[in-house]
Amino acid sequence: MTPPDSDTYVTITKTVKTVVDITPHLWSWRLVGAMAITFVVQGVNIGAYAARLAGVQTRRIATSISLFNLFVTFGRTANLFSVVFIAPLSDAAGNAVQRLQTHPEAFHLWQHTIEWQLRLMVFAGTLGMAALTIFMPMFTYLFRRGVASFENRGSVPHALAQLLKPKNLLDVLKSQRLPSLAELRSFDWRRVPMRLLVFNVVVTGVYAIGVQAAFFASVLDPNVARTATALSGVVNGIGTIAFTLFVDPTSSIITDEAIHGTRTVHDVRTMVFYLCLTAILGALLSQLIFVPAAVVIEYVARFAYTLHF
Repeated sequence: MTPPDSDTYVTITKTVKTVVDITPHLWSWRLVGAMAITFVVQGVNIGAYAARLAGVQTRRIATSISLFNLFVTFGRTANLFSVVFIAPLSDAAGNAVQRLQTHPEAFHLWQHTIEWQLRLMVFAGTLGMAALTIFMPMFTYLFRRGVASFENRGSVPHALAQLLKPKNLLDVLKSQRLPSLAELRSFDWRRVPMRLLVFNVVVTGVYAIGVQAAFFASVLDPNVARTATALSGVVNGIGTIAFTLFVDPTSSIITDEAIHGTRTVHDVRTMVFYLCLTAILGALLSQLIFVPAAVVIEYVARFAYTLHF
């Protein structure tokens, strides 16, 4: 076999060194930070359902709905802070993809790595939903205390400060209990409108991957990376509007009926239970539409890029 000449050897060495230097790593502190934020944010969104039940139990529905909207708004807004961790991962992948277009194996390796990083973030959010579902009795008690504190002080910041006192936090932690098997069996899904549950699955599925799918789209086509990333706000906005149109009104009606005696408190507890389950289901199913959603966002970004005014 004829040995390669010096120029060929240098070229091969540089190519190998380039590929080795930019080989992706799945785990990093940025990924862990993004997963932690997503865990908390999605958990808070689930915990907000407890405001419905607390409103019926305290018969202070307007106050509890106000706190519910506060928690939902906080969750929707805080989700944007995960961008601080996701964006550098996306930038690194996008830059590597651009440099490695002549190296198909390394090119696809980077895309595959960022895809799994984003999927892990979505899964962390699903775990957050499951965790807060388990702690729903504690959140319900927290909302009841919050309603009483807000009425006494007339200020949300003062009410929150009161709840954060060590003694009150200890009372909240002591309120946690796991439901019995008999209680779980008493939750009859037929007491909840099927359309509410279906819409909740769809809305949660879209919202769970809004940011992550947009960032993955930016890696699929680095030429429209900024446009694709900007579309994450549009996707989340659509999810918020859909929640406001299809999920929130129906759950509000059921809550009002319980206040007026045409439904029982147990019906509201059943609704909250199945809203939590369908939200978790929607987050799990979002993994199936993650790549198709990214492709759609990529297509829209390309279309927007080619428009000339």
